[in-house]
Amino acid sequence: MEHTYFFAVDLGATSGRTILGCLGEDKIELRELTRFPNHIIETGGHCYWDIYALYNEIIRGLKVVAQENIPVRSIGIDTWGVDFVCVGKDGELLRNPYSYRDPHTTGAPEAYFTHISRERVYDITGIQIMNFNSLFQLYTLRKNHCSALEAAEKILFMPDALGYMLTGQMVTEYTIASTSQILNPRTKRFEKELLEVVGIKEEQFGRFVFPGEQIGVLTEEVQKITGLGAIPVIAVAGHDTASAVAAVPAQNERFAYLSSGTWSLMGIEVKDAIINKDSYEQNFTNEGGVEGTTRFLKNICGMWLLERCRKEWDASGHNYSYPELIEAALSVPAFRSVINPDSPCFANPASMIEAIGHYCRQTGQPVPESHGELTRCIFDSLALRYKQVFGYLQQMAPFSIERLHIIGGGSRNNHLNQFTCNAVGVPVTAGPSEGTAIGNIMLQAKADGRVNDIAAMRRLISTSVDTVSFEPQEPKAWEEAFQKYMAHYREDI
Repeated sequence: MEHTYFFAVDLGATSGRTILGCLGEDKIELRELTRFPNHIIETGGHCYWDIYALYNEIIRGLKVVAQENIPVRSIGIDTWGVDFVCVGKDGELLRNPYSYRDPHTTGAPEAYFTHISRERVYDITGIQIMNFNSLFQLYTLRKNHCSALEAAEKILFMPDALGYMLTGQMVTEYTIASTSQILNPRTKRFEKELLEVVGIKEEQFGRFVFPGEQIGVLTEEVQKITGLGAIPVIAVAGHDTASAVAAVPAQNERFAYLSSGTWSLMGIEVKDAIINKDSYEQNFTNEGGVEGTTRFLKNICGMWLLERCRKEWDASGHNYSYPELIEAALSVPAFRSVINPDSPCFANPASMIEAIGHYCRQTGQPVPESHGELTRCIFDSLALRYKQVFGYLQQMAPFSIERLHIIGGGSRNNHLNQFTCNAVGVPVTAGPSEGTAIGNIMLQAKADGRVNDIAAMRRLISTSVDTVSFEPQEPKAWEEAFQKYMAHYREDI
């Protein structure tokens, strides 16, 4: 079978990449074409994304393809969730979009709930309440008489807006729309009751599409700029986590996944949304997946804790590498101090080291002093937090969870992977680390007829990527540690 090439755009909140995927008979290979920063622009009291800079970087990557005469079959774009662009009646973008980090939505959920209750909003959407969700962004813009929203003919989420700039076609892709807290996961449509409060109509969004559908082809303008032909642009799983989960090399549906990186997401893949009293109380979310599935998951703080500590150590002249930190962590006693990684005090403290110390003092535990003690505290605590959330999943899942798949950059941390395996008590498979890009490319391959369904995608991925397997160890020690963790668990520090 001849090699087939696909072009993936993977945009994160701090950086982006264009990637070439080469699909052979039983293997997929990736090549990074370009990498670039994604800067937030702060001006006038607001935080914006520079969508024109992102578009220009996509064009730069496409030019590389043209210069090397690579016969790419299609293009797919995935990004972070919730943010959107307003488009005027003349088809022009009305301004750069706000970033979810913009402070204008502080307190917005509570204000919205004076119209529709918190419980009702969750019951309709199954999405955890976060102030930056699209629903609350729209509510705030309307309340503040935002000129862009008032003039908007259409509203496009980030991957859809970039797709529009490439093709001239406006769509709303299912997985990215599901992050908005406007979509009803039962009907897989926007909910009129929620939109009415913000004065928006469903017709103001683009044509609704699902992963694998074609958006359009490159416009004549883009063809001229890049030197390419009328290449199709495919709506992949536009939300990056949805693309990553599509790349989980699972053998059956009885698995949980942990997308591990700066932030972690742990969940399961189900046919129908799970919306009940338990999911509401534990603040689980239901987001769109491939082939009409739902990703039932919870957001968890991840390596953000250690990254912030490293930043402080770097500033003081101690440039510890990850191998040095791991070696130091393994040389100190386990479970000396444990924290709740999702406590509000760790969201964005001036000093992460001081925040960890404050938590430990407040809960009557020894304060980690050395870089080894701090790193061990973080690793132990993350694994125990994963166990806690995994337990919630086991209670709410409609099937028995037999394996945990760890994907994303954090899947390369074998020590934390083993700790996580010990904690959750089921076998763990780590990899691929490039799950988002692989999922993006495989969904393009599905649209191209190279694979038939997600099961075939996952079989091919499992033969293409290197994974590492772990088996649970020291169950008694980890269960005792979990009891200690729960005794010191606090949500109000």
